[in-house]
Amino acid sequence: MTTTKTALVTGASSGIGEATALKLIALGYTVYGAARRTDRLRKLAERGVRPLAMDVTDDDSMRSGVDRIVAETGRIDVLVNNAGYGSYGALEDVSQEEARRQFDVNVFGAVRLTQIVLPHMRALRSGTVVNVTSMGGKIHTPLGGWYHGTKFALEALSDCLRMEVRPFGIDVVVIEPGGIRTEWSGIAADHLEKSSAGGAYSGQAEAVAASMRSEAMVKRMSPPTVIADAVGKAVTARRPRTRYATGFGARPLLALRRVLPDRAFDAMMARSVGLPR
Repeated sequence: MTTTKTALVTGASSGIGEATALKLIALGYTVYGAARRTDRLRKLAERGVRPLAMDVTDDDSMRSGVDRIVAETGRIDVLVNNAGYGSYGALEDVSQEEARRQFDVNVFGAVRLTQIVLPHMRALRSGTVVNVTSMGGKIHTPLGGWYHGTKFALEALSDCLRMEVRPFGIDVVVIEPGGIRTEWSGIAADHLEKSSAGGAYSGQAEAVAASMRSEAMVKRMSPPTVIADAVGKAVTARRPRTRYATGFGARPLLALRRVLPDRAFDAMMARSVGLPR
């Protein structure tokens, strides 16, 4: 077993995952960057990140990936569950197949990988599980029901897990990104237009998709490095916070959600994406 700490980061091919893998390399970790397509990990490999083919919806893929890490380093000290995507569309419009896929990737994949990793952390009597949720795990936006459902679920699961693994010296940390300049918003807008085009919610879908893609919105978003920095703080802290909310809009919106009545918050969020109140 090596003495250098080892980290596994899922969804490492771009955005938050890529920035986080590089941050952990800079902090001295041996880092495995996981993605379905390893060809998208070449830049990370050049910086010292070890590419790992992994599909978080495939149990065998996750098991073989963890087995490889343990065989090569003897340990896993940090797991960053970052893989995920945004599936937007009216609740009525989104197919059950797509809804299940959203939960499979964003929730069940993260939980299953955590289940596979935890015995190795327990053997070390230490470790940190970092679950990347979203400010969308505490607030809601129109046409984002299935996506928000996954993030609300991962928040709750993280809280329960934190209490369960504390006796084994394992920390569970939630990272709640705000608006981050990645591929996420474009992918979410594409899903939205595909699911709600031409139907009863098409007008809302067009407005929300346009808001997601607007140049003004993209310019205000924070770079992925702000999330990577939060992960870095969490995994190196002697006693990490349970939650780190950071990135464009995260702290103000979470504060407003705590103090505003539901309908007032509804109206504010509708205005923010160009919908009638």
